[in-house]
Amino acid sequence: MTVTTDSTTPPPPPPPSAGVTDDGTLATFGYRQELRRQMGRYASFAAGFSFISVLTTVFQFFSLGYSFGGPLFLWTWPAVLIGQLLVAACFAELAARYPISGAIFQWSTRLSRPAFGWFTGWIMVIGQVVVVAAAALALQVVLPPIWSGFQLVGGDPAPTTATGAANAALLALVLLVLTTAVNVLDNRVMSAVNRIGVTAEIIGAILIVILLFTHVERGAGVALKTGGQDGTVAALLVGSFTAAYVLIGFDSAGEMSEETRNPRRTAPRTILSALATAGALGGLLLLGGLLAAPSLSDGRLATEGLSYVLTSSLGDGVGKVLLADVAVAVSVATLAIQTAGSRMLFSMARDGMLPFSARLAKVSPRTGMPFVPALVVGGLAAALALLNLASPEAFVAIGTTCIAMLYLAYLGVTAPMLLRRLKGQWPTTDSGARDELGRPLFSLGRWGLPVNALAVVYGLFMTVNLSWPRARVYDPAGGHWYFQWFTVLFVGATVAAGAVYRSRAGAAQAAKGPGRKEPAEAVRI
Repeated sequence: MTVTTDSTTPPPPPPPSAGVTDDGTLATFGYRQELRRQMGRYASFAAGFSFISVLTTVFQFFSLGYSFGGPLFLWTWPAVLIGQLLVAACFAELAARYPISGAIFQWSTRLSRPAFGWFTGWIMVIGQVVVVAAAALALQVVLPPIWSGFQLVGGDPAPTTATGAANAALLALVLLVLTTAVNVLDNRVMSAVNRIGVTAEIIGAILIVILLFTHVERGAGVALKTGGQDGTVAALLVGSFTAAYVLIGFDSAGEMSEETRNPRRTAPRTILSALATAGALGGLLLLGGLLAAPSLSDGRLATEGLSYVLTSSLGDGVGKVLLADVAVAVSVATLAIQTAGSRMLFSMARDGMLPFSARLAKVSPRTGMPFVPALVVGGLAAALALLNLASPEAFVAIGTTCIAMLYLAYLGVTAPMLLRRLKGQWPTTDSGARDELGRPLFSLGRWGLPVNALAVVYGLFMTVNLSWPRARVYDPAGGHWYFQWFTVLFVGATVAAGAVYRSRAGAAQAAKGPGRKEPAEAVRI
């Protein structure tokens, strides 16, 4: 069977031939190899795992989940993990067929139409900038408990207080300067820092889990207690924010495809393995924290989170050493997220889709890195981090907004992919496509349609849940309506800004779609 396409709807993925080199595969999409292809399987895994950064995000958002959901919020973790595994399975299929930087933008455009793909990429890259800011702000959760000298602004170090929020902004600025420097140095330096950091994070997470489970204060039945605020359903909906924030970014392995060896084979596996590993470790950290906490009712677990558990249950010495490992994880996560965002900017600019595309698409011949996108992502993230100086509510607003943005961008991929499946325009069996080693590409086969459909339903539900303007979550003190509606307003402003750009300057170029060409006008399915 042959499916033909018109000039505005790109065809389904081409069936690559066995034996084609990595650079040759990229050339079939109309791109010249400019980024340095030096990443192996572990480095690709590290790209996805470090974006997720289970230590960074669990420590950053444990207190939020517990304060609203009580111990029962633990059960939101497996629910979100299953939902994200459905999304990751769809992404794994796409990573095998489109091994191109700027994965979300490239995948969405080739599955739908250029305009839709452009907005998906635009939302994703803005969302990644917000995630960089949110990750950098997480240093406030771990550094002051290690040493009071890290509280540069005197007063309460809790991120939800005025002094804690202001200090978080200052620490974030310092970290962003460092990660931006690494992102413009060299691909090998960035990859080495990533690998070392991820290894330290995995070892640290395993040690924390073991130590927590050897210092338990209560039985596992505590996870059935509600507690928290409001009713059970409302508590679980807000409690799920913790898992939703942690389990994102696994697509980074796809973002780094042009720097990965054998990407058609490597990226799909590392997308899934990074998410599964983070999911297992994160679930154990949550359970261990609940079981080892000195008290569930003194209020400290809802304000200080896991940092309080470590220093109280394990002692200052061991607790602070482990918190130092968490600080490393925060730093590496910020670096990885900034790298992914810069690759998205580079990919869209290479296709002439953004303002100042010529500068954004330039790759340094010395370092093999697109340095201008790294500077842009770092600078914008720093500006967002400074919102923390305005009010402590910015901490939660920035965190949940970045999750909602990424969930919306993920929907921009899974939804058109589902439409392709419903129209019979997606391979359901081995169509002859092979990876660089001559093996069949990763495929969901007959499970593709139900997995894809459930991924879309899950994505829609969570996007609405994250964006819902709950005053108790986003503006608990009252008087800051703009924080209550921050996510809705930010998404709306992002779409409006994109529409203005397309109408004034980018519509003609954006209508051309991604890349220089598709390798084939028709594909066997």
